[in-house]
Amino acid sequence: MSEEISARQHEVLDWLATQGSAMQDLLAELVNIDSGSYDKDGVDRAGDAICRFLKARGVDFEIVAHARFGNAIRAQVGAPGTRNILLMGHRDTVFSRGEAGRRPFRTENGRAYGPGVADMKAGLVMNCFVAAAMTKFGTAPAPLVALFTSDEEIGSPSSRALIENEARRAQAVFNAEPGRPGNAVVTGRKAGIFIRFEITGKAAHAGANFEQGASAIGEMAHKIVALHALTDLAKSITVNVGVVKGGQTVNTVAPSASGEMDLRYIDPADREIMLGKIADIMQHASIPGTSATFETYAEFLPLVQTAESRRLYELYAACARALGQTVKEIFTGGCSDAGFSSAAGAATICAVGPIGGGTHSPGEYLELDSIIPRAQTLALAVMRCAPSA
Repeated sequence: MSEEISARQHEVLDWLATQGSAMQDLLAELVNIDSGSYDKDGVDRAGDAICRFLKARGVDFEIVAHARFGNAIRAQVGAPGTRNILLMGHRDTVFSRGEAGRRPFRTENGRAYGPGVADMKAGLVMNCFVAAAMTKFGTAPAPLVALFTSDEEIGSPSSRALIENEARRAQAVFNAEPGRPGNAVVTGRKAGIFIRFEITGKAAHAGANFEQGASAIGEMAHKIVALHALTDLAKSITVNVGVVKGGQTVNTVAPSASGEMDLRYIDPADREIMLGKIADIMQHASIPGTSATFETYAEFLPLVQTAESRRLYELYAACARALGQTVKEIFTGGCSDAGFSSAAGAATICAVGPIGGGTHSPGEYLELDSIIPRAQTLALAVMRCAPSA
């Protein structure tokens, strides 16, 4: 592909170069709105801010309402088509209500801080401005769709079907998760399954009638050891029990216990194999008189690089070179909505958003000087996608 930038493309890139202050203003507004995944009101208020931006810049959008989780927003530039270019981003964060008040948006030494500043409110800002640029200059070669979803951090229970439906019509998908240090984007991710399990035992006095009890906590200990033994680092399979609860009082044989585990894998074939092994562990009781049940409550699919996704990465990397940048690709064990679009058959790359780190922690940060270059690279990649058929 020629790396020469046309005059029309320069118009878009030059306009984006003037939008740094406006980008930071929208970012501050979004970061200062609490939008935890289960906080529908907060997620929708963040959506309202995005809708105001889109409306002010003439970008067409519709709201896809949901009763439990935040509403989705679907913006479109250009007439409907079948070879769309899809931009993705989620408005929810992992932080509880009140966190934005405790840690409001601030900047220091070239970095911005605040809950969700990198994951992924900066990516939302970038997508907003790219959509605005394509509307202003009419330079998208195919219909451009931007999804602003509401519940990625918990496995996209309300957004997954919308993502998959859009991805089936897309020639290219750019997911604006935070870019990684070193100007990296993500071309491969693990799958992830979140699983709850409950163990039932039998209560008894721990001193007077110990032998009449069946400890759910004791059974949990056996199961945790067996579950963790399923980890196979050579195959990039991990099982982690990250939450445990149980018991009644210190002097009672525990009648109940519960936990949550995280299963990660790469090869789609390992999904059923691992769930089968987990089921076997749950069905087998090491302590007589105990029983266990489990359920999957959230799931992400793997982002597996295909030949088409490889070509999309090469297009993106060439656009970066045309702008005097060098990008690299990485694989990560983290999950994202990119797995859903990839599994639906769309060429997908992830983490094309502005660069940050420390996500899901009080130290989360964004490199402010990465916002415009990342927006320009994405815009150029969009403009160099194939024209709509």
